[in-house]
Amino acid sequence: MLRKPKKAWNPSIWASWKPFGIGEQYPNNYWEVIRAVLVNFDELPYAWEILNKGVCDGCSLGTTGMKDWTVDGIHVCNVRLRLLRLNTMPAFDHTILENCEQLYTKSGAELRDMGRLPYPMRRDKGDKGFRRISWDKALEIIASRIRATTPERTAYYVTSRGTVNETYYAIQKAVRAMGSNNVDNAARICHSPSTGALKATLGVAATTCSYKDWIGTDLLVFIGSNVANNQPVTVKYLHWAKKAGTRIVVINTYREPGMERYWVPSIPESALFGTKFAEDFFLVNVGGDIPFLNGTIKHMMINNWLDSQFIDNYTNHFEELKATLDTQSWEELESLSGASREEMYAFAKMVGEANKAIFVWSMGITQHECGEENVKAIINLALTKGFVGREGCGLMPIRGHSGVQGGAEMGCYSTVFPGGRKISPETAKEMSKLWGFEVPQTKGLIASDMINAAAESKLDVLFLVGGNFLDVLPDPNYVESALLNIPLRVHMDIVCSKQMLLEPTETVILLPATTRYEIPGGVTETSTERRVIFSPEIPGRRIGEARPEWEVFMELARRVRPELADKLFFENPAAMRQEIALVIPQYAGIQHLLEAGDQFQYGGSHLCFGWKFPTPDGKANFAPLYPPKNELPEGYFLVTTRRGKQFNSMVQEHKDRITGAVREAVLMSSVDAEKFGLKNGDVVVLKNDLGEYKGCVYTAPVKPGNLQVHWPEGNVLLDKSKRSQEGVPDYNALVRLEKV
Repeated sequence: MLRKPKKAWNPSIWASWKPFGIGEQYPNNYWEVIRAVLVNFDELPYAWEILNKGVCDGCSLGTTGMKDWTVDGIHVCNVRLRLLRLNTMPAFDHTILENCEQLYTKSGAELRDMGRLPYPMRRDKGDKGFRRISWDKALEIIASRIRATTPERTAYYVTSRGTVNETYYAIQKAVRAMGSNNVDNAARICHSPSTGALKATLGVAATTCSYKDWIGTDLLVFIGSNVANNQPVTVKYLHWAKKAGTRIVVINTYREPGMERYWVPSIPESALFGTKFAEDFFLVNVGGDIPFLNGTIKHMMINNWLDSQFIDNYTNHFEELKATLDTQSWEELESLSGASREEMYAFAKMVGEANKAIFVWSMGITQHECGEENVKAIINLALTKGFVGREGCGLMPIRGHSGVQGGAEMGCYSTVFPGGRKISPETAKEMSKLWGFEVPQTKGLIASDMINAAAESKLDVLFLVGGNFLDVLPDPNYVESALLNIPLRVHMDIVCSKQMLLEPTETVILLPATTRYEIPGGVTETSTERRVIFSPEIPGRRIGEARPEWEVFMELARRVRPELADKLFFENPAAMRQEIALVIPQYAGIQHLLEAGDQFQYGGSHLCFGWKFPTPDGKANFAPLYPPKNELPEGYFLVTTRRGKQFNSMVQEHKDRITGAVREAVLMSSVDAEKFGLKNGDVVVLKNDLGEYKGCVYTAPVKPGNLQVHWPEGNVLLDKSKRSQEGVPDYNALVRLEKV
């Protein structure tokens, strides 16, 4: 049994004795509520209905209205309040787009604030801007271009913000009916290394535990994950975990202030005095996770802090791991990780003494060239003590978008079919039989490959459902030149973005989308903890001629392949869920979700429960790993990109209220600042062979030798050719620093 939180106030976990943290640097959550009221004042009843009956539009925690399945109470976070306006804003005057020149200088935030895209629009080469066209004309243009080329010269990308399971499923089915596997979604550049590594080692491809396991476990470890910024509702879970005696540890390059302490507005004790979260921080170099975790496991082996019975009976390849670690010296592990042997020992002792532990990670682990190996290193550590498949234990790749977990599971992925079936001639035959039409048998283009194909004039049609390649991918100049090389670009979205305004090579089509709350009959999303949740249709403002993406793709596929019309039709999302339940076994039950509050957790509360692993031999697999050799020449720094007050690439404020850093800040240690004769506010330039970034010094508790800059501004420094095995770009770089 997990320990229960003690309800009595406990000054030992308070962040400050100053009431409401007066003078401390942290977000004013009450102001966020007031701001949401003011911004949505023209549609307050509708906004309230969305908050009270909808699901979370932000991260992938998963709520129904303002409640969840982890702890009691009201749950409304800053991220959800900031995104609320996307659901309630009016349409902009479409004639604004008739002359794009006046829009080129606007920021992404200014373009969003114009309002919703109301009608289909068209712009041809030489036009100053867009003109309104009918849906029939727009779809005929797209269908005719698809018919005029070959499937391998078309590509389709789907964002994850607000995208629902039904949309993912319908889009991938439509694309495959049109003869292509070139369909990918935002899960690719977030957690595909997690999916691949978990599948290879444990036989599952998702979070193995539930959020409830955080509260009362012995040890809760965050690696390359800043949940206070990206999944703010979790700070409530962290508060109750502390009240239950859980030890919270963070492994990162930066001592994130929000992971150290936070004032949780909905809990009186925390709202007044704050809560201290992480008791221990272990600062490592950018890319230093594998050597740090390998050193931790070496200590555990030396001190026999292992569950030998679990290892012997339920795992493979432990001896190979041990032999690999024996070849790695402490000096090497210290140099590469940036942490001392003593620090690795301290962490190993915590893990060794724990009876239960959970490991949570995010982009700081996956968005590396060695992303898959980083995840396997975490899994290795968990397997040394059997921290999987039981209460209070688990491996959690926490998701940052409400719709992303279901993306790959619905098969909206260029490398897998629905249900995680790897693309092969055998699985293609299986899908062909299920759907009643021929399905392509070879893997398609992942997101990064789509841009490379465009740059090489190998792409005739690119259909983007949301997303913004200009901001999210490395080397934005290269991305822009590639987008300018595609004869037909189609952008389906609810708002205007910068990539829509790029000059047409031949034609650009804009299509207005609905939000999830405008889809007739309601839809579903899947949370980080594998909870499939119904998201109801909510009566309120409707925008122009906006249509659901799933409906548009079904009609487009029928126009391209009229002979398959009877196989490419769903009466409504409920009918689609009937098919999803048949095609994707773990989603059996989705067909019964019909009303707000309906949900189920596929796989139960714990995957691999009772240490039953769905691998060929029923055992989990250790992965022998060698740390990457990140050499740091004299005068160079390792730089990583970070999030501020933003949601994905949607920057919401110039200053991050958690850290105090502005967008152009270059976060660096005081040790490095003193070494280079720098002080806060000094202007510096970061340079490498790919580009340069101009910013200002902001001293912070960062590991010496490492820097942090905000994303997407820092993308100019990133090497587009550096990707993980699953195709995730490496959002880190080696740079020189010069004072201006």
